[in-house]
Amino acid sequence: MKKSFDSGIITPHPVLIIGTYNEDGTPNAMNAAWGGQIGRGLISISLGEHRSTDNLRRNKEFTVAFATEKMLAACDYVGLVSGNKVPDKLAKCGLTVTKSDKVNAPVIDQLPVTIECRMLEMQEEFGEQRVVAEIVGMKAEEDVLTDDKVDLGKLGLVVYDTVAKCYRTVGDNVGGAWNAGKIFG
Repeated sequence: MKKSFDSGIITPHPVLIIGTYNEDGTPNAMNAAWGGQIGRGLISISLGEHRSTDNLRRNKEFTVAFATEKMLAACDYVGLVSGNKVPDKLAKCGLTVTKSDKVNAPVIDQLPVTIECRMLEMQEEFGEQRVVAEIVGMKAEEDVLTDDKVDLGKLGLVVYDTVAKCYRTVGDNVGGAWNAGKIFG
């Protein structure tokens, strides 16, 4: 007999690192888990109100990198700390960037796969901002490719488990969500 619950879950979620430029041109990044691909050429991400959300409204271009086990603490940290309070949060956790050649947004050097995006729309929906964007390019390090395709087995991809509130790789718990990044202060 199955136990009955009043609510359900959809899990796990990808851990997406959203890269934008602030108004003064400095790079910013945030951790977002409520997103996914729509068909082959679009993505949808649900965001609250953040500095990154303001950056998206203004610039309309951004990058999405996939968090990895190797960079877990830094990826968690950019979700723990607001760019409004810690303007140098990327440098503080050891992340560096290169400007994308396809969109006006930063590519985080330490994360092996990055999707380059152009926002099509942003709508308030259920108290969140739903961003729909066109994928205009992708960058991937050679060492995570097999036959010129991203190999998730090589990537060390991290997902967010909403039930246990932790990050996992192929079923293994790799750290506590909203906890691992605390080593940076």
